[in-house]
Amino acid sequence: MKKYIKYAFFFAVLVGTLDGCDSFLEENPDNRVELDNPDKAAQLLTNAYSNSAYTFTEWMSDNVGYTFGTTKLPEHDQAYTWSEFTGIDQDTPSQFWTSTYDAIAHSNEVLAVIDGMTGERAQKQAVKGEALLTRAYGHFMLVNLFAKHYDPASAASDAGIPYVEEPETVFIKKYTRNTVEEVYNKIENDILAGLELVDESFYANSGKYHFTRRAALAFASRFYLFKGDINNCIKYSDQLLGSDPSIFIKNIPLLLQERINTEDYVRLYHAPNDDSNLLLMRQISNFHLPNLGHWPTRPLYADMFEVNPYDLTDERQDPAWVAGENGLAATKYEFLFERSSLTSNVGYNYTIFLAFRGEEVLLNRAECYVHQNNLNAAMTDILLLARRRYRPTQNLDVANITPQQLINGLRDYYSSSNDQLNALRFVLEERQKELIHEGMRWFDIRRYHIPVNHMLQNGSVVTLEEDDNRKVLQIPQAAIDVGGLEPNPR
Repeated sequence: MKKYIKYAFFFAVLVGTLDGCDSFLEENPDNRVELDNPDKAAQLLTNAYSNSAYTFTEWMSDNVGYTFGTTKLPEHDQAYTWSEFTGIDQDTPSQFWTSTYDAIAHSNEVLAVIDGMTGERAQKQAVKGEALLTRAYGHFMLVNLFAKHYDPASAASDAGIPYVEEPETVFIKKYTRNTVEEVYNKIENDILAGLELVDESFYANSGKYHFTRRAALAFASRFYLFKGDINNCIKYSDQLLGSDPSIFIKNIPLLLQERINTEDYVRLYHAPNDDSNLLLMRQISNFHLPNLGHWPTRPLYADMFEVNPYDLTDERQDPAWVAGENGLAATKYEFLFERSSLTSNVGYNYTIFLAFRGEEVLLNRAECYVHQNNLNAAMTDILLLARRRYRPTQNLDVANITPQQLINGLRDYYSSSNDQLNALRFVLEERQKELIHEGMRWFDIRRYHIPVNHMLQNGSVVTLEEDDNRKVLQIPQAAIDVGGLEPNPR
């Protein structure tokens, strides 16, 4: 009897197991999301924003000097001396490449199925618009890091990056590099299509962490500026800024009055309800830690913020973190940390990055006005920014200084009678100050062929020449070895 019971129990378990196997085989073998409705597609798009930062370009720019007393990882000194990056971890070009193409893959997964889904058409169109914009943004940042800057004379032959437009269906797929012109054309198509479709009314209280129409207009402004399409840059900048651009300009004096402490100031600076903040992105990075890497030296920081043609105090210079023994860091980032588990003391640093801001769009437009030699319009935009950056602000009232007076004043400030060149130089300096620590200075260095000098620890100087090949980041070794991509020349 005991034997019989045992065999019967074994048979029951076996049958149950076989039934379970049948049920198991009827299900997906992994935990991927089955994209069968717009809500799931929208959820998947939260991964279409790269969580990797490109602020490592700050260490390559003229925004920093050799900072004593900070910890320097290999990527810090490799960036500072424009050597080849050997690491693949956070704050490296390889990590940005991998993370961004991973984000693009999520966009493509959605775009491959969204049109055939059941569901409300308006929501499907909105999801499709966001997917197009995230795909365009990822490729735009990649081509402007790993290829030459767009030049109409050579873009048709300059090697760009692969523009990936469909999900991968093979284990290891070989890619080829589209030309810079081809990449820009595809980006433009995706931006314009995305602008027609994007609709933030479907976001659930998290609009600033997605591409809204405003963020898409800011993206278009930057895209056409980098392409050198002055008229379209002004067109899309106008569409964002409207008749009252001041609502898109952060009021720094007011933030300084409202702050309780420095950390509170940073939270106010990044607040999603601030109209100047157009797209916020969560990024895993160590860049913003002032005890790491290279920062502006105190003389460099003073030269940048304490000297201006208004002879006024620039509010952007304070508050600042002390960085090492001789450096300063503008307070722009929150210090956030995520534990790997609830009971763990390890994890990773991250911060909230302002991918697009209204101030950048205003500066984009001012730069384009300068190229049109419409200097009064350019200085009108610059004075609008200045009234929320310098004190005492009454000295910048229209009654006290007009655009033409500023133009005249720049002649003495730069000791030059070339008004157009003076205005361009001033706009670029305002861009450098306004966007410091945000990685944008590197692209201006590339766009205007600006050389960079870095002093080393021993006092010697290394130089990145105007048209140095190292201004184009090297394609990651894995993409060369496995993906079959041609490396950039060195």
